[in-house]
Amino acid sequence: MTETRATFGFKDVDPKEKAGLVRGVFDSVASRYDLMNDLMSAGVHRLWKDAVAARLNPQPGEVILDVAGGTGDMAHRYAKMARAAQERRGGEDATVHVLDYNAEMIAAGIARGYPPEICWGVADAQRLPLPDAVADAYSITFGIRNVTDVQAALVEARRVLKPGGRFICLEFSRPTSSAIRAAYDAWSFKAIPQIGQWVAKDRDSYQYLVESIRQFPDQQTFAGMIRKAGFSNVGFSNFSAGIAAMHTGRAL
Repeated sequence: MTETRATFGFKDVDPKEKAGLVRGVFDSVASRYDLMNDLMSAGVHRLWKDAVAARLNPQPGEVILDVAGGTGDMAHRYAKMARAAQERRGGEDATVHVLDYNAEMIAAGIARGYPPEICWGVADAQRLPLPDAVADAYSITFGIRNVTDVQAALVEARRVLKPGGRFICLEFSRPTSSAIRAAYDAWSFKAIPQIGQWVAKDRDSYQYLVESIRQFPDQQTFAGMIRKAGFSNVGFSNFSAGIAAMHTGRAL
């Protein structure tokens, strides 16, 4: 069913316009994206990402999709872990595909340097240029809330995974207590846009990112969407009292 509306932060926009608006945000912040992640989370996002990589448990010879992979922060973790497993047990090289809608983010990742296991491509999470059942694992980190149609992106994730393939998503979520929600709201709406202005010279983009977090479904609702897309063994783990959550599933 065609979406009749989409959210861009707290605004309702034509679905045809959202992708371009989001592209503009990440064009603007690409060069400072990794630094801003450290500042906004006091570095805690690194611990969350390490936990996600450990849960995904990359293995030699696997094809791993890092969708909305941006500058390749997760892909570097996956490549390192797959290489370590290969050194212990042997086997073929893993391949980690970083796919992102934003060419500026991909360019920033390439500029960092990368190991041979990683390859890069510009692609839409809702329409991946890949055949059916090609990947052993699919990862999307802090990206799915930016797509126009979240359910369509989940269905596409299921399409490109092999039967039994692993799905994992790290996304900002709903804090588990009202006190934490109040403190988090104060930090998000007052501090993060200001830090964006100081560091990235772009307050508006970080205002959008804060608003997009509030528009994203809570943990239980999102888990239901993952099941609807054709995944089994769906579950989630809260990080930092629900400020972020790791969602997992297996392709049926």
